[in-house]
Amino acid sequence: MKNINLLPFIISAPFLVSIAHADTIKKKEKSPNIIYILADDLGYGDIGCYGQQKTETPNIDKLAEQGMLFTDFYSNSPVSAPSRCSLLTGLHTGHSDIRGNDCMGNRGDVFNFFEMEKHPDMEGSRPLQKESYTFAQLLQENGYATAAFGKWGLGTPFEALPAQHGFDLFYGYICQRQAHTYYPLHLYRNNKREMLDNDTVFNYTHLAKDADPLDLKSYSHSISRVYSPDLMHKEAINFINENKENPFFVYYCTPIPHAPLQAPQNLIDQYVKKFGDEKPYLTTGGYYPQRYPHATYAAMITYLDQKVGEIVNCLKNNGIYDNTILVFTSDNGPTFNGGVDAPWFNSGGLFKSELGWGKCYLHEGGIRVPMIVRWKNKIKANSKSNHVCIASDIFATVADLTKLKNKHKTDGISFAPTLLAKQKQKKHKHLYWEFLDGKGQQAVRIDNWKGIRFNVKRGDTHISLYNISVH
Repeated sequence: MKNINLLPFIISAPFLVSIAHADTIKKKEKSPNIIYILADDLGYGDIGCYGQQKTETPNIDKLAEQGMLFTDFYSNSPVSAPSRCSLLTGLHTGHSDIRGNDCMGNRGDVFNFFEMEKHPDMEGSRPLQKESYTFAQLLQENGYATAAFGKWGLGTPFEALPAQHGFDLFYGYICQRQAHTYYPLHLYRNNKREMLDNDTVFNYTHLAKDADPLDLKSYSHSISRVYSPDLMHKEAINFINENKENPFFVYYCTPIPHAPLQAPQNLIDQYVKKFGDEKPYLTTGGYYPQRYPHATYAAMITYLDQKVGEIVNCLKNNGIYDNTILVFTSDNGPTFNGGVDAPWFNSGGLFKSELGWGKCYLHEGGIRVPMIVRWKNKIKANSKSNHVCIASDIFATVADLTKLKNKHKTDGISFAPTLLAKQKQKKHKHLYWEFLDGKGQQAVRIDNWKGIRFNVKRGDTHISLYNISVH
């Protein structure tokens, strides 16, 4: 028998074990990816797992089956811009920069697509202040690749751009009024316009006088060739594919299902078959006419659901689904204009959603929104929480989940203990809202009581008090 020198193996064995152990630790300590899907004007009851019966949302419902569904999650505002401002900065609307959809109309005809096309300085709305700090910046400063796809709505093409507030890449609408068509003349890549092959029609355009309102061809003027959500979604998928090796944050701020009612025709046809014929919408409430308003609204939500499914498949194909925190929610409650018939869909779910109760109002229907969070092996599957929380809590929660220290003051409280089933979840003593559009509104929730002031700008201090316990 030959003598074999085992010394090199004996020496190297601990080294190999050490390497293997280091690799294991490295894998365990890899920071989670985060995808925050923010729907626009999607009501509490607009998806299946929150009780929707007419619209099909199997992919979003599956997220709820695999994660945690919140019953008492709120947006910080009943309209877009202040809601997004509070989400990103962690400041409630008593402290945040933006407390209404201020279009800065002193610049000119800021709702005119063609004027904005000639004068980019008329695009956008009241901007975030330079010193405003977002959780995207926190993630970016700690090695995350960051991107936003969809509707920004927090600045102009020259001020308060996504790149100035923590995003490596932005693709979509800088101006939320430009998002009043899904067939725009351009989108923005960071701060540069990219022209699209579209023929945009001025908003509020009616049918031709001699047009037959029952003929689908009469509505062809309100659509064009390039459907912007397709482009923004493609960019998001590309970003995920390109950053699969390193932690990333995707802010998927889709404009869907905000009016106007515009969707791929094949999905509209699917719901026409399901719902049957219906009365056309003829722009009595703004935006564009639509032959099948119910079918189109449902089609938009199903379109979004399909895109959620494609994001999930992309993550799975890249082997990163299990280490990705996926959040699905909405910026405020359902709208009342543009042909959207929220009561017909029961879009408010447990709450009223008609004019005066949904979007633009601090009633529950305007600010109580769906929220689902999924993270395999961290968040218990098919769980439900009635923890009372709000979008300005997201900043603190993200910092907590990623174990990043935040030195910037926020109004939020992390609900990571609820997500991770840990003890000692800190709770808000109260939630506060301030909305400056129209007559001005304020609201506060304490326990199951909610008080609202509706005419703040007129000095009206009357408080309407509601018991909102529904569970």
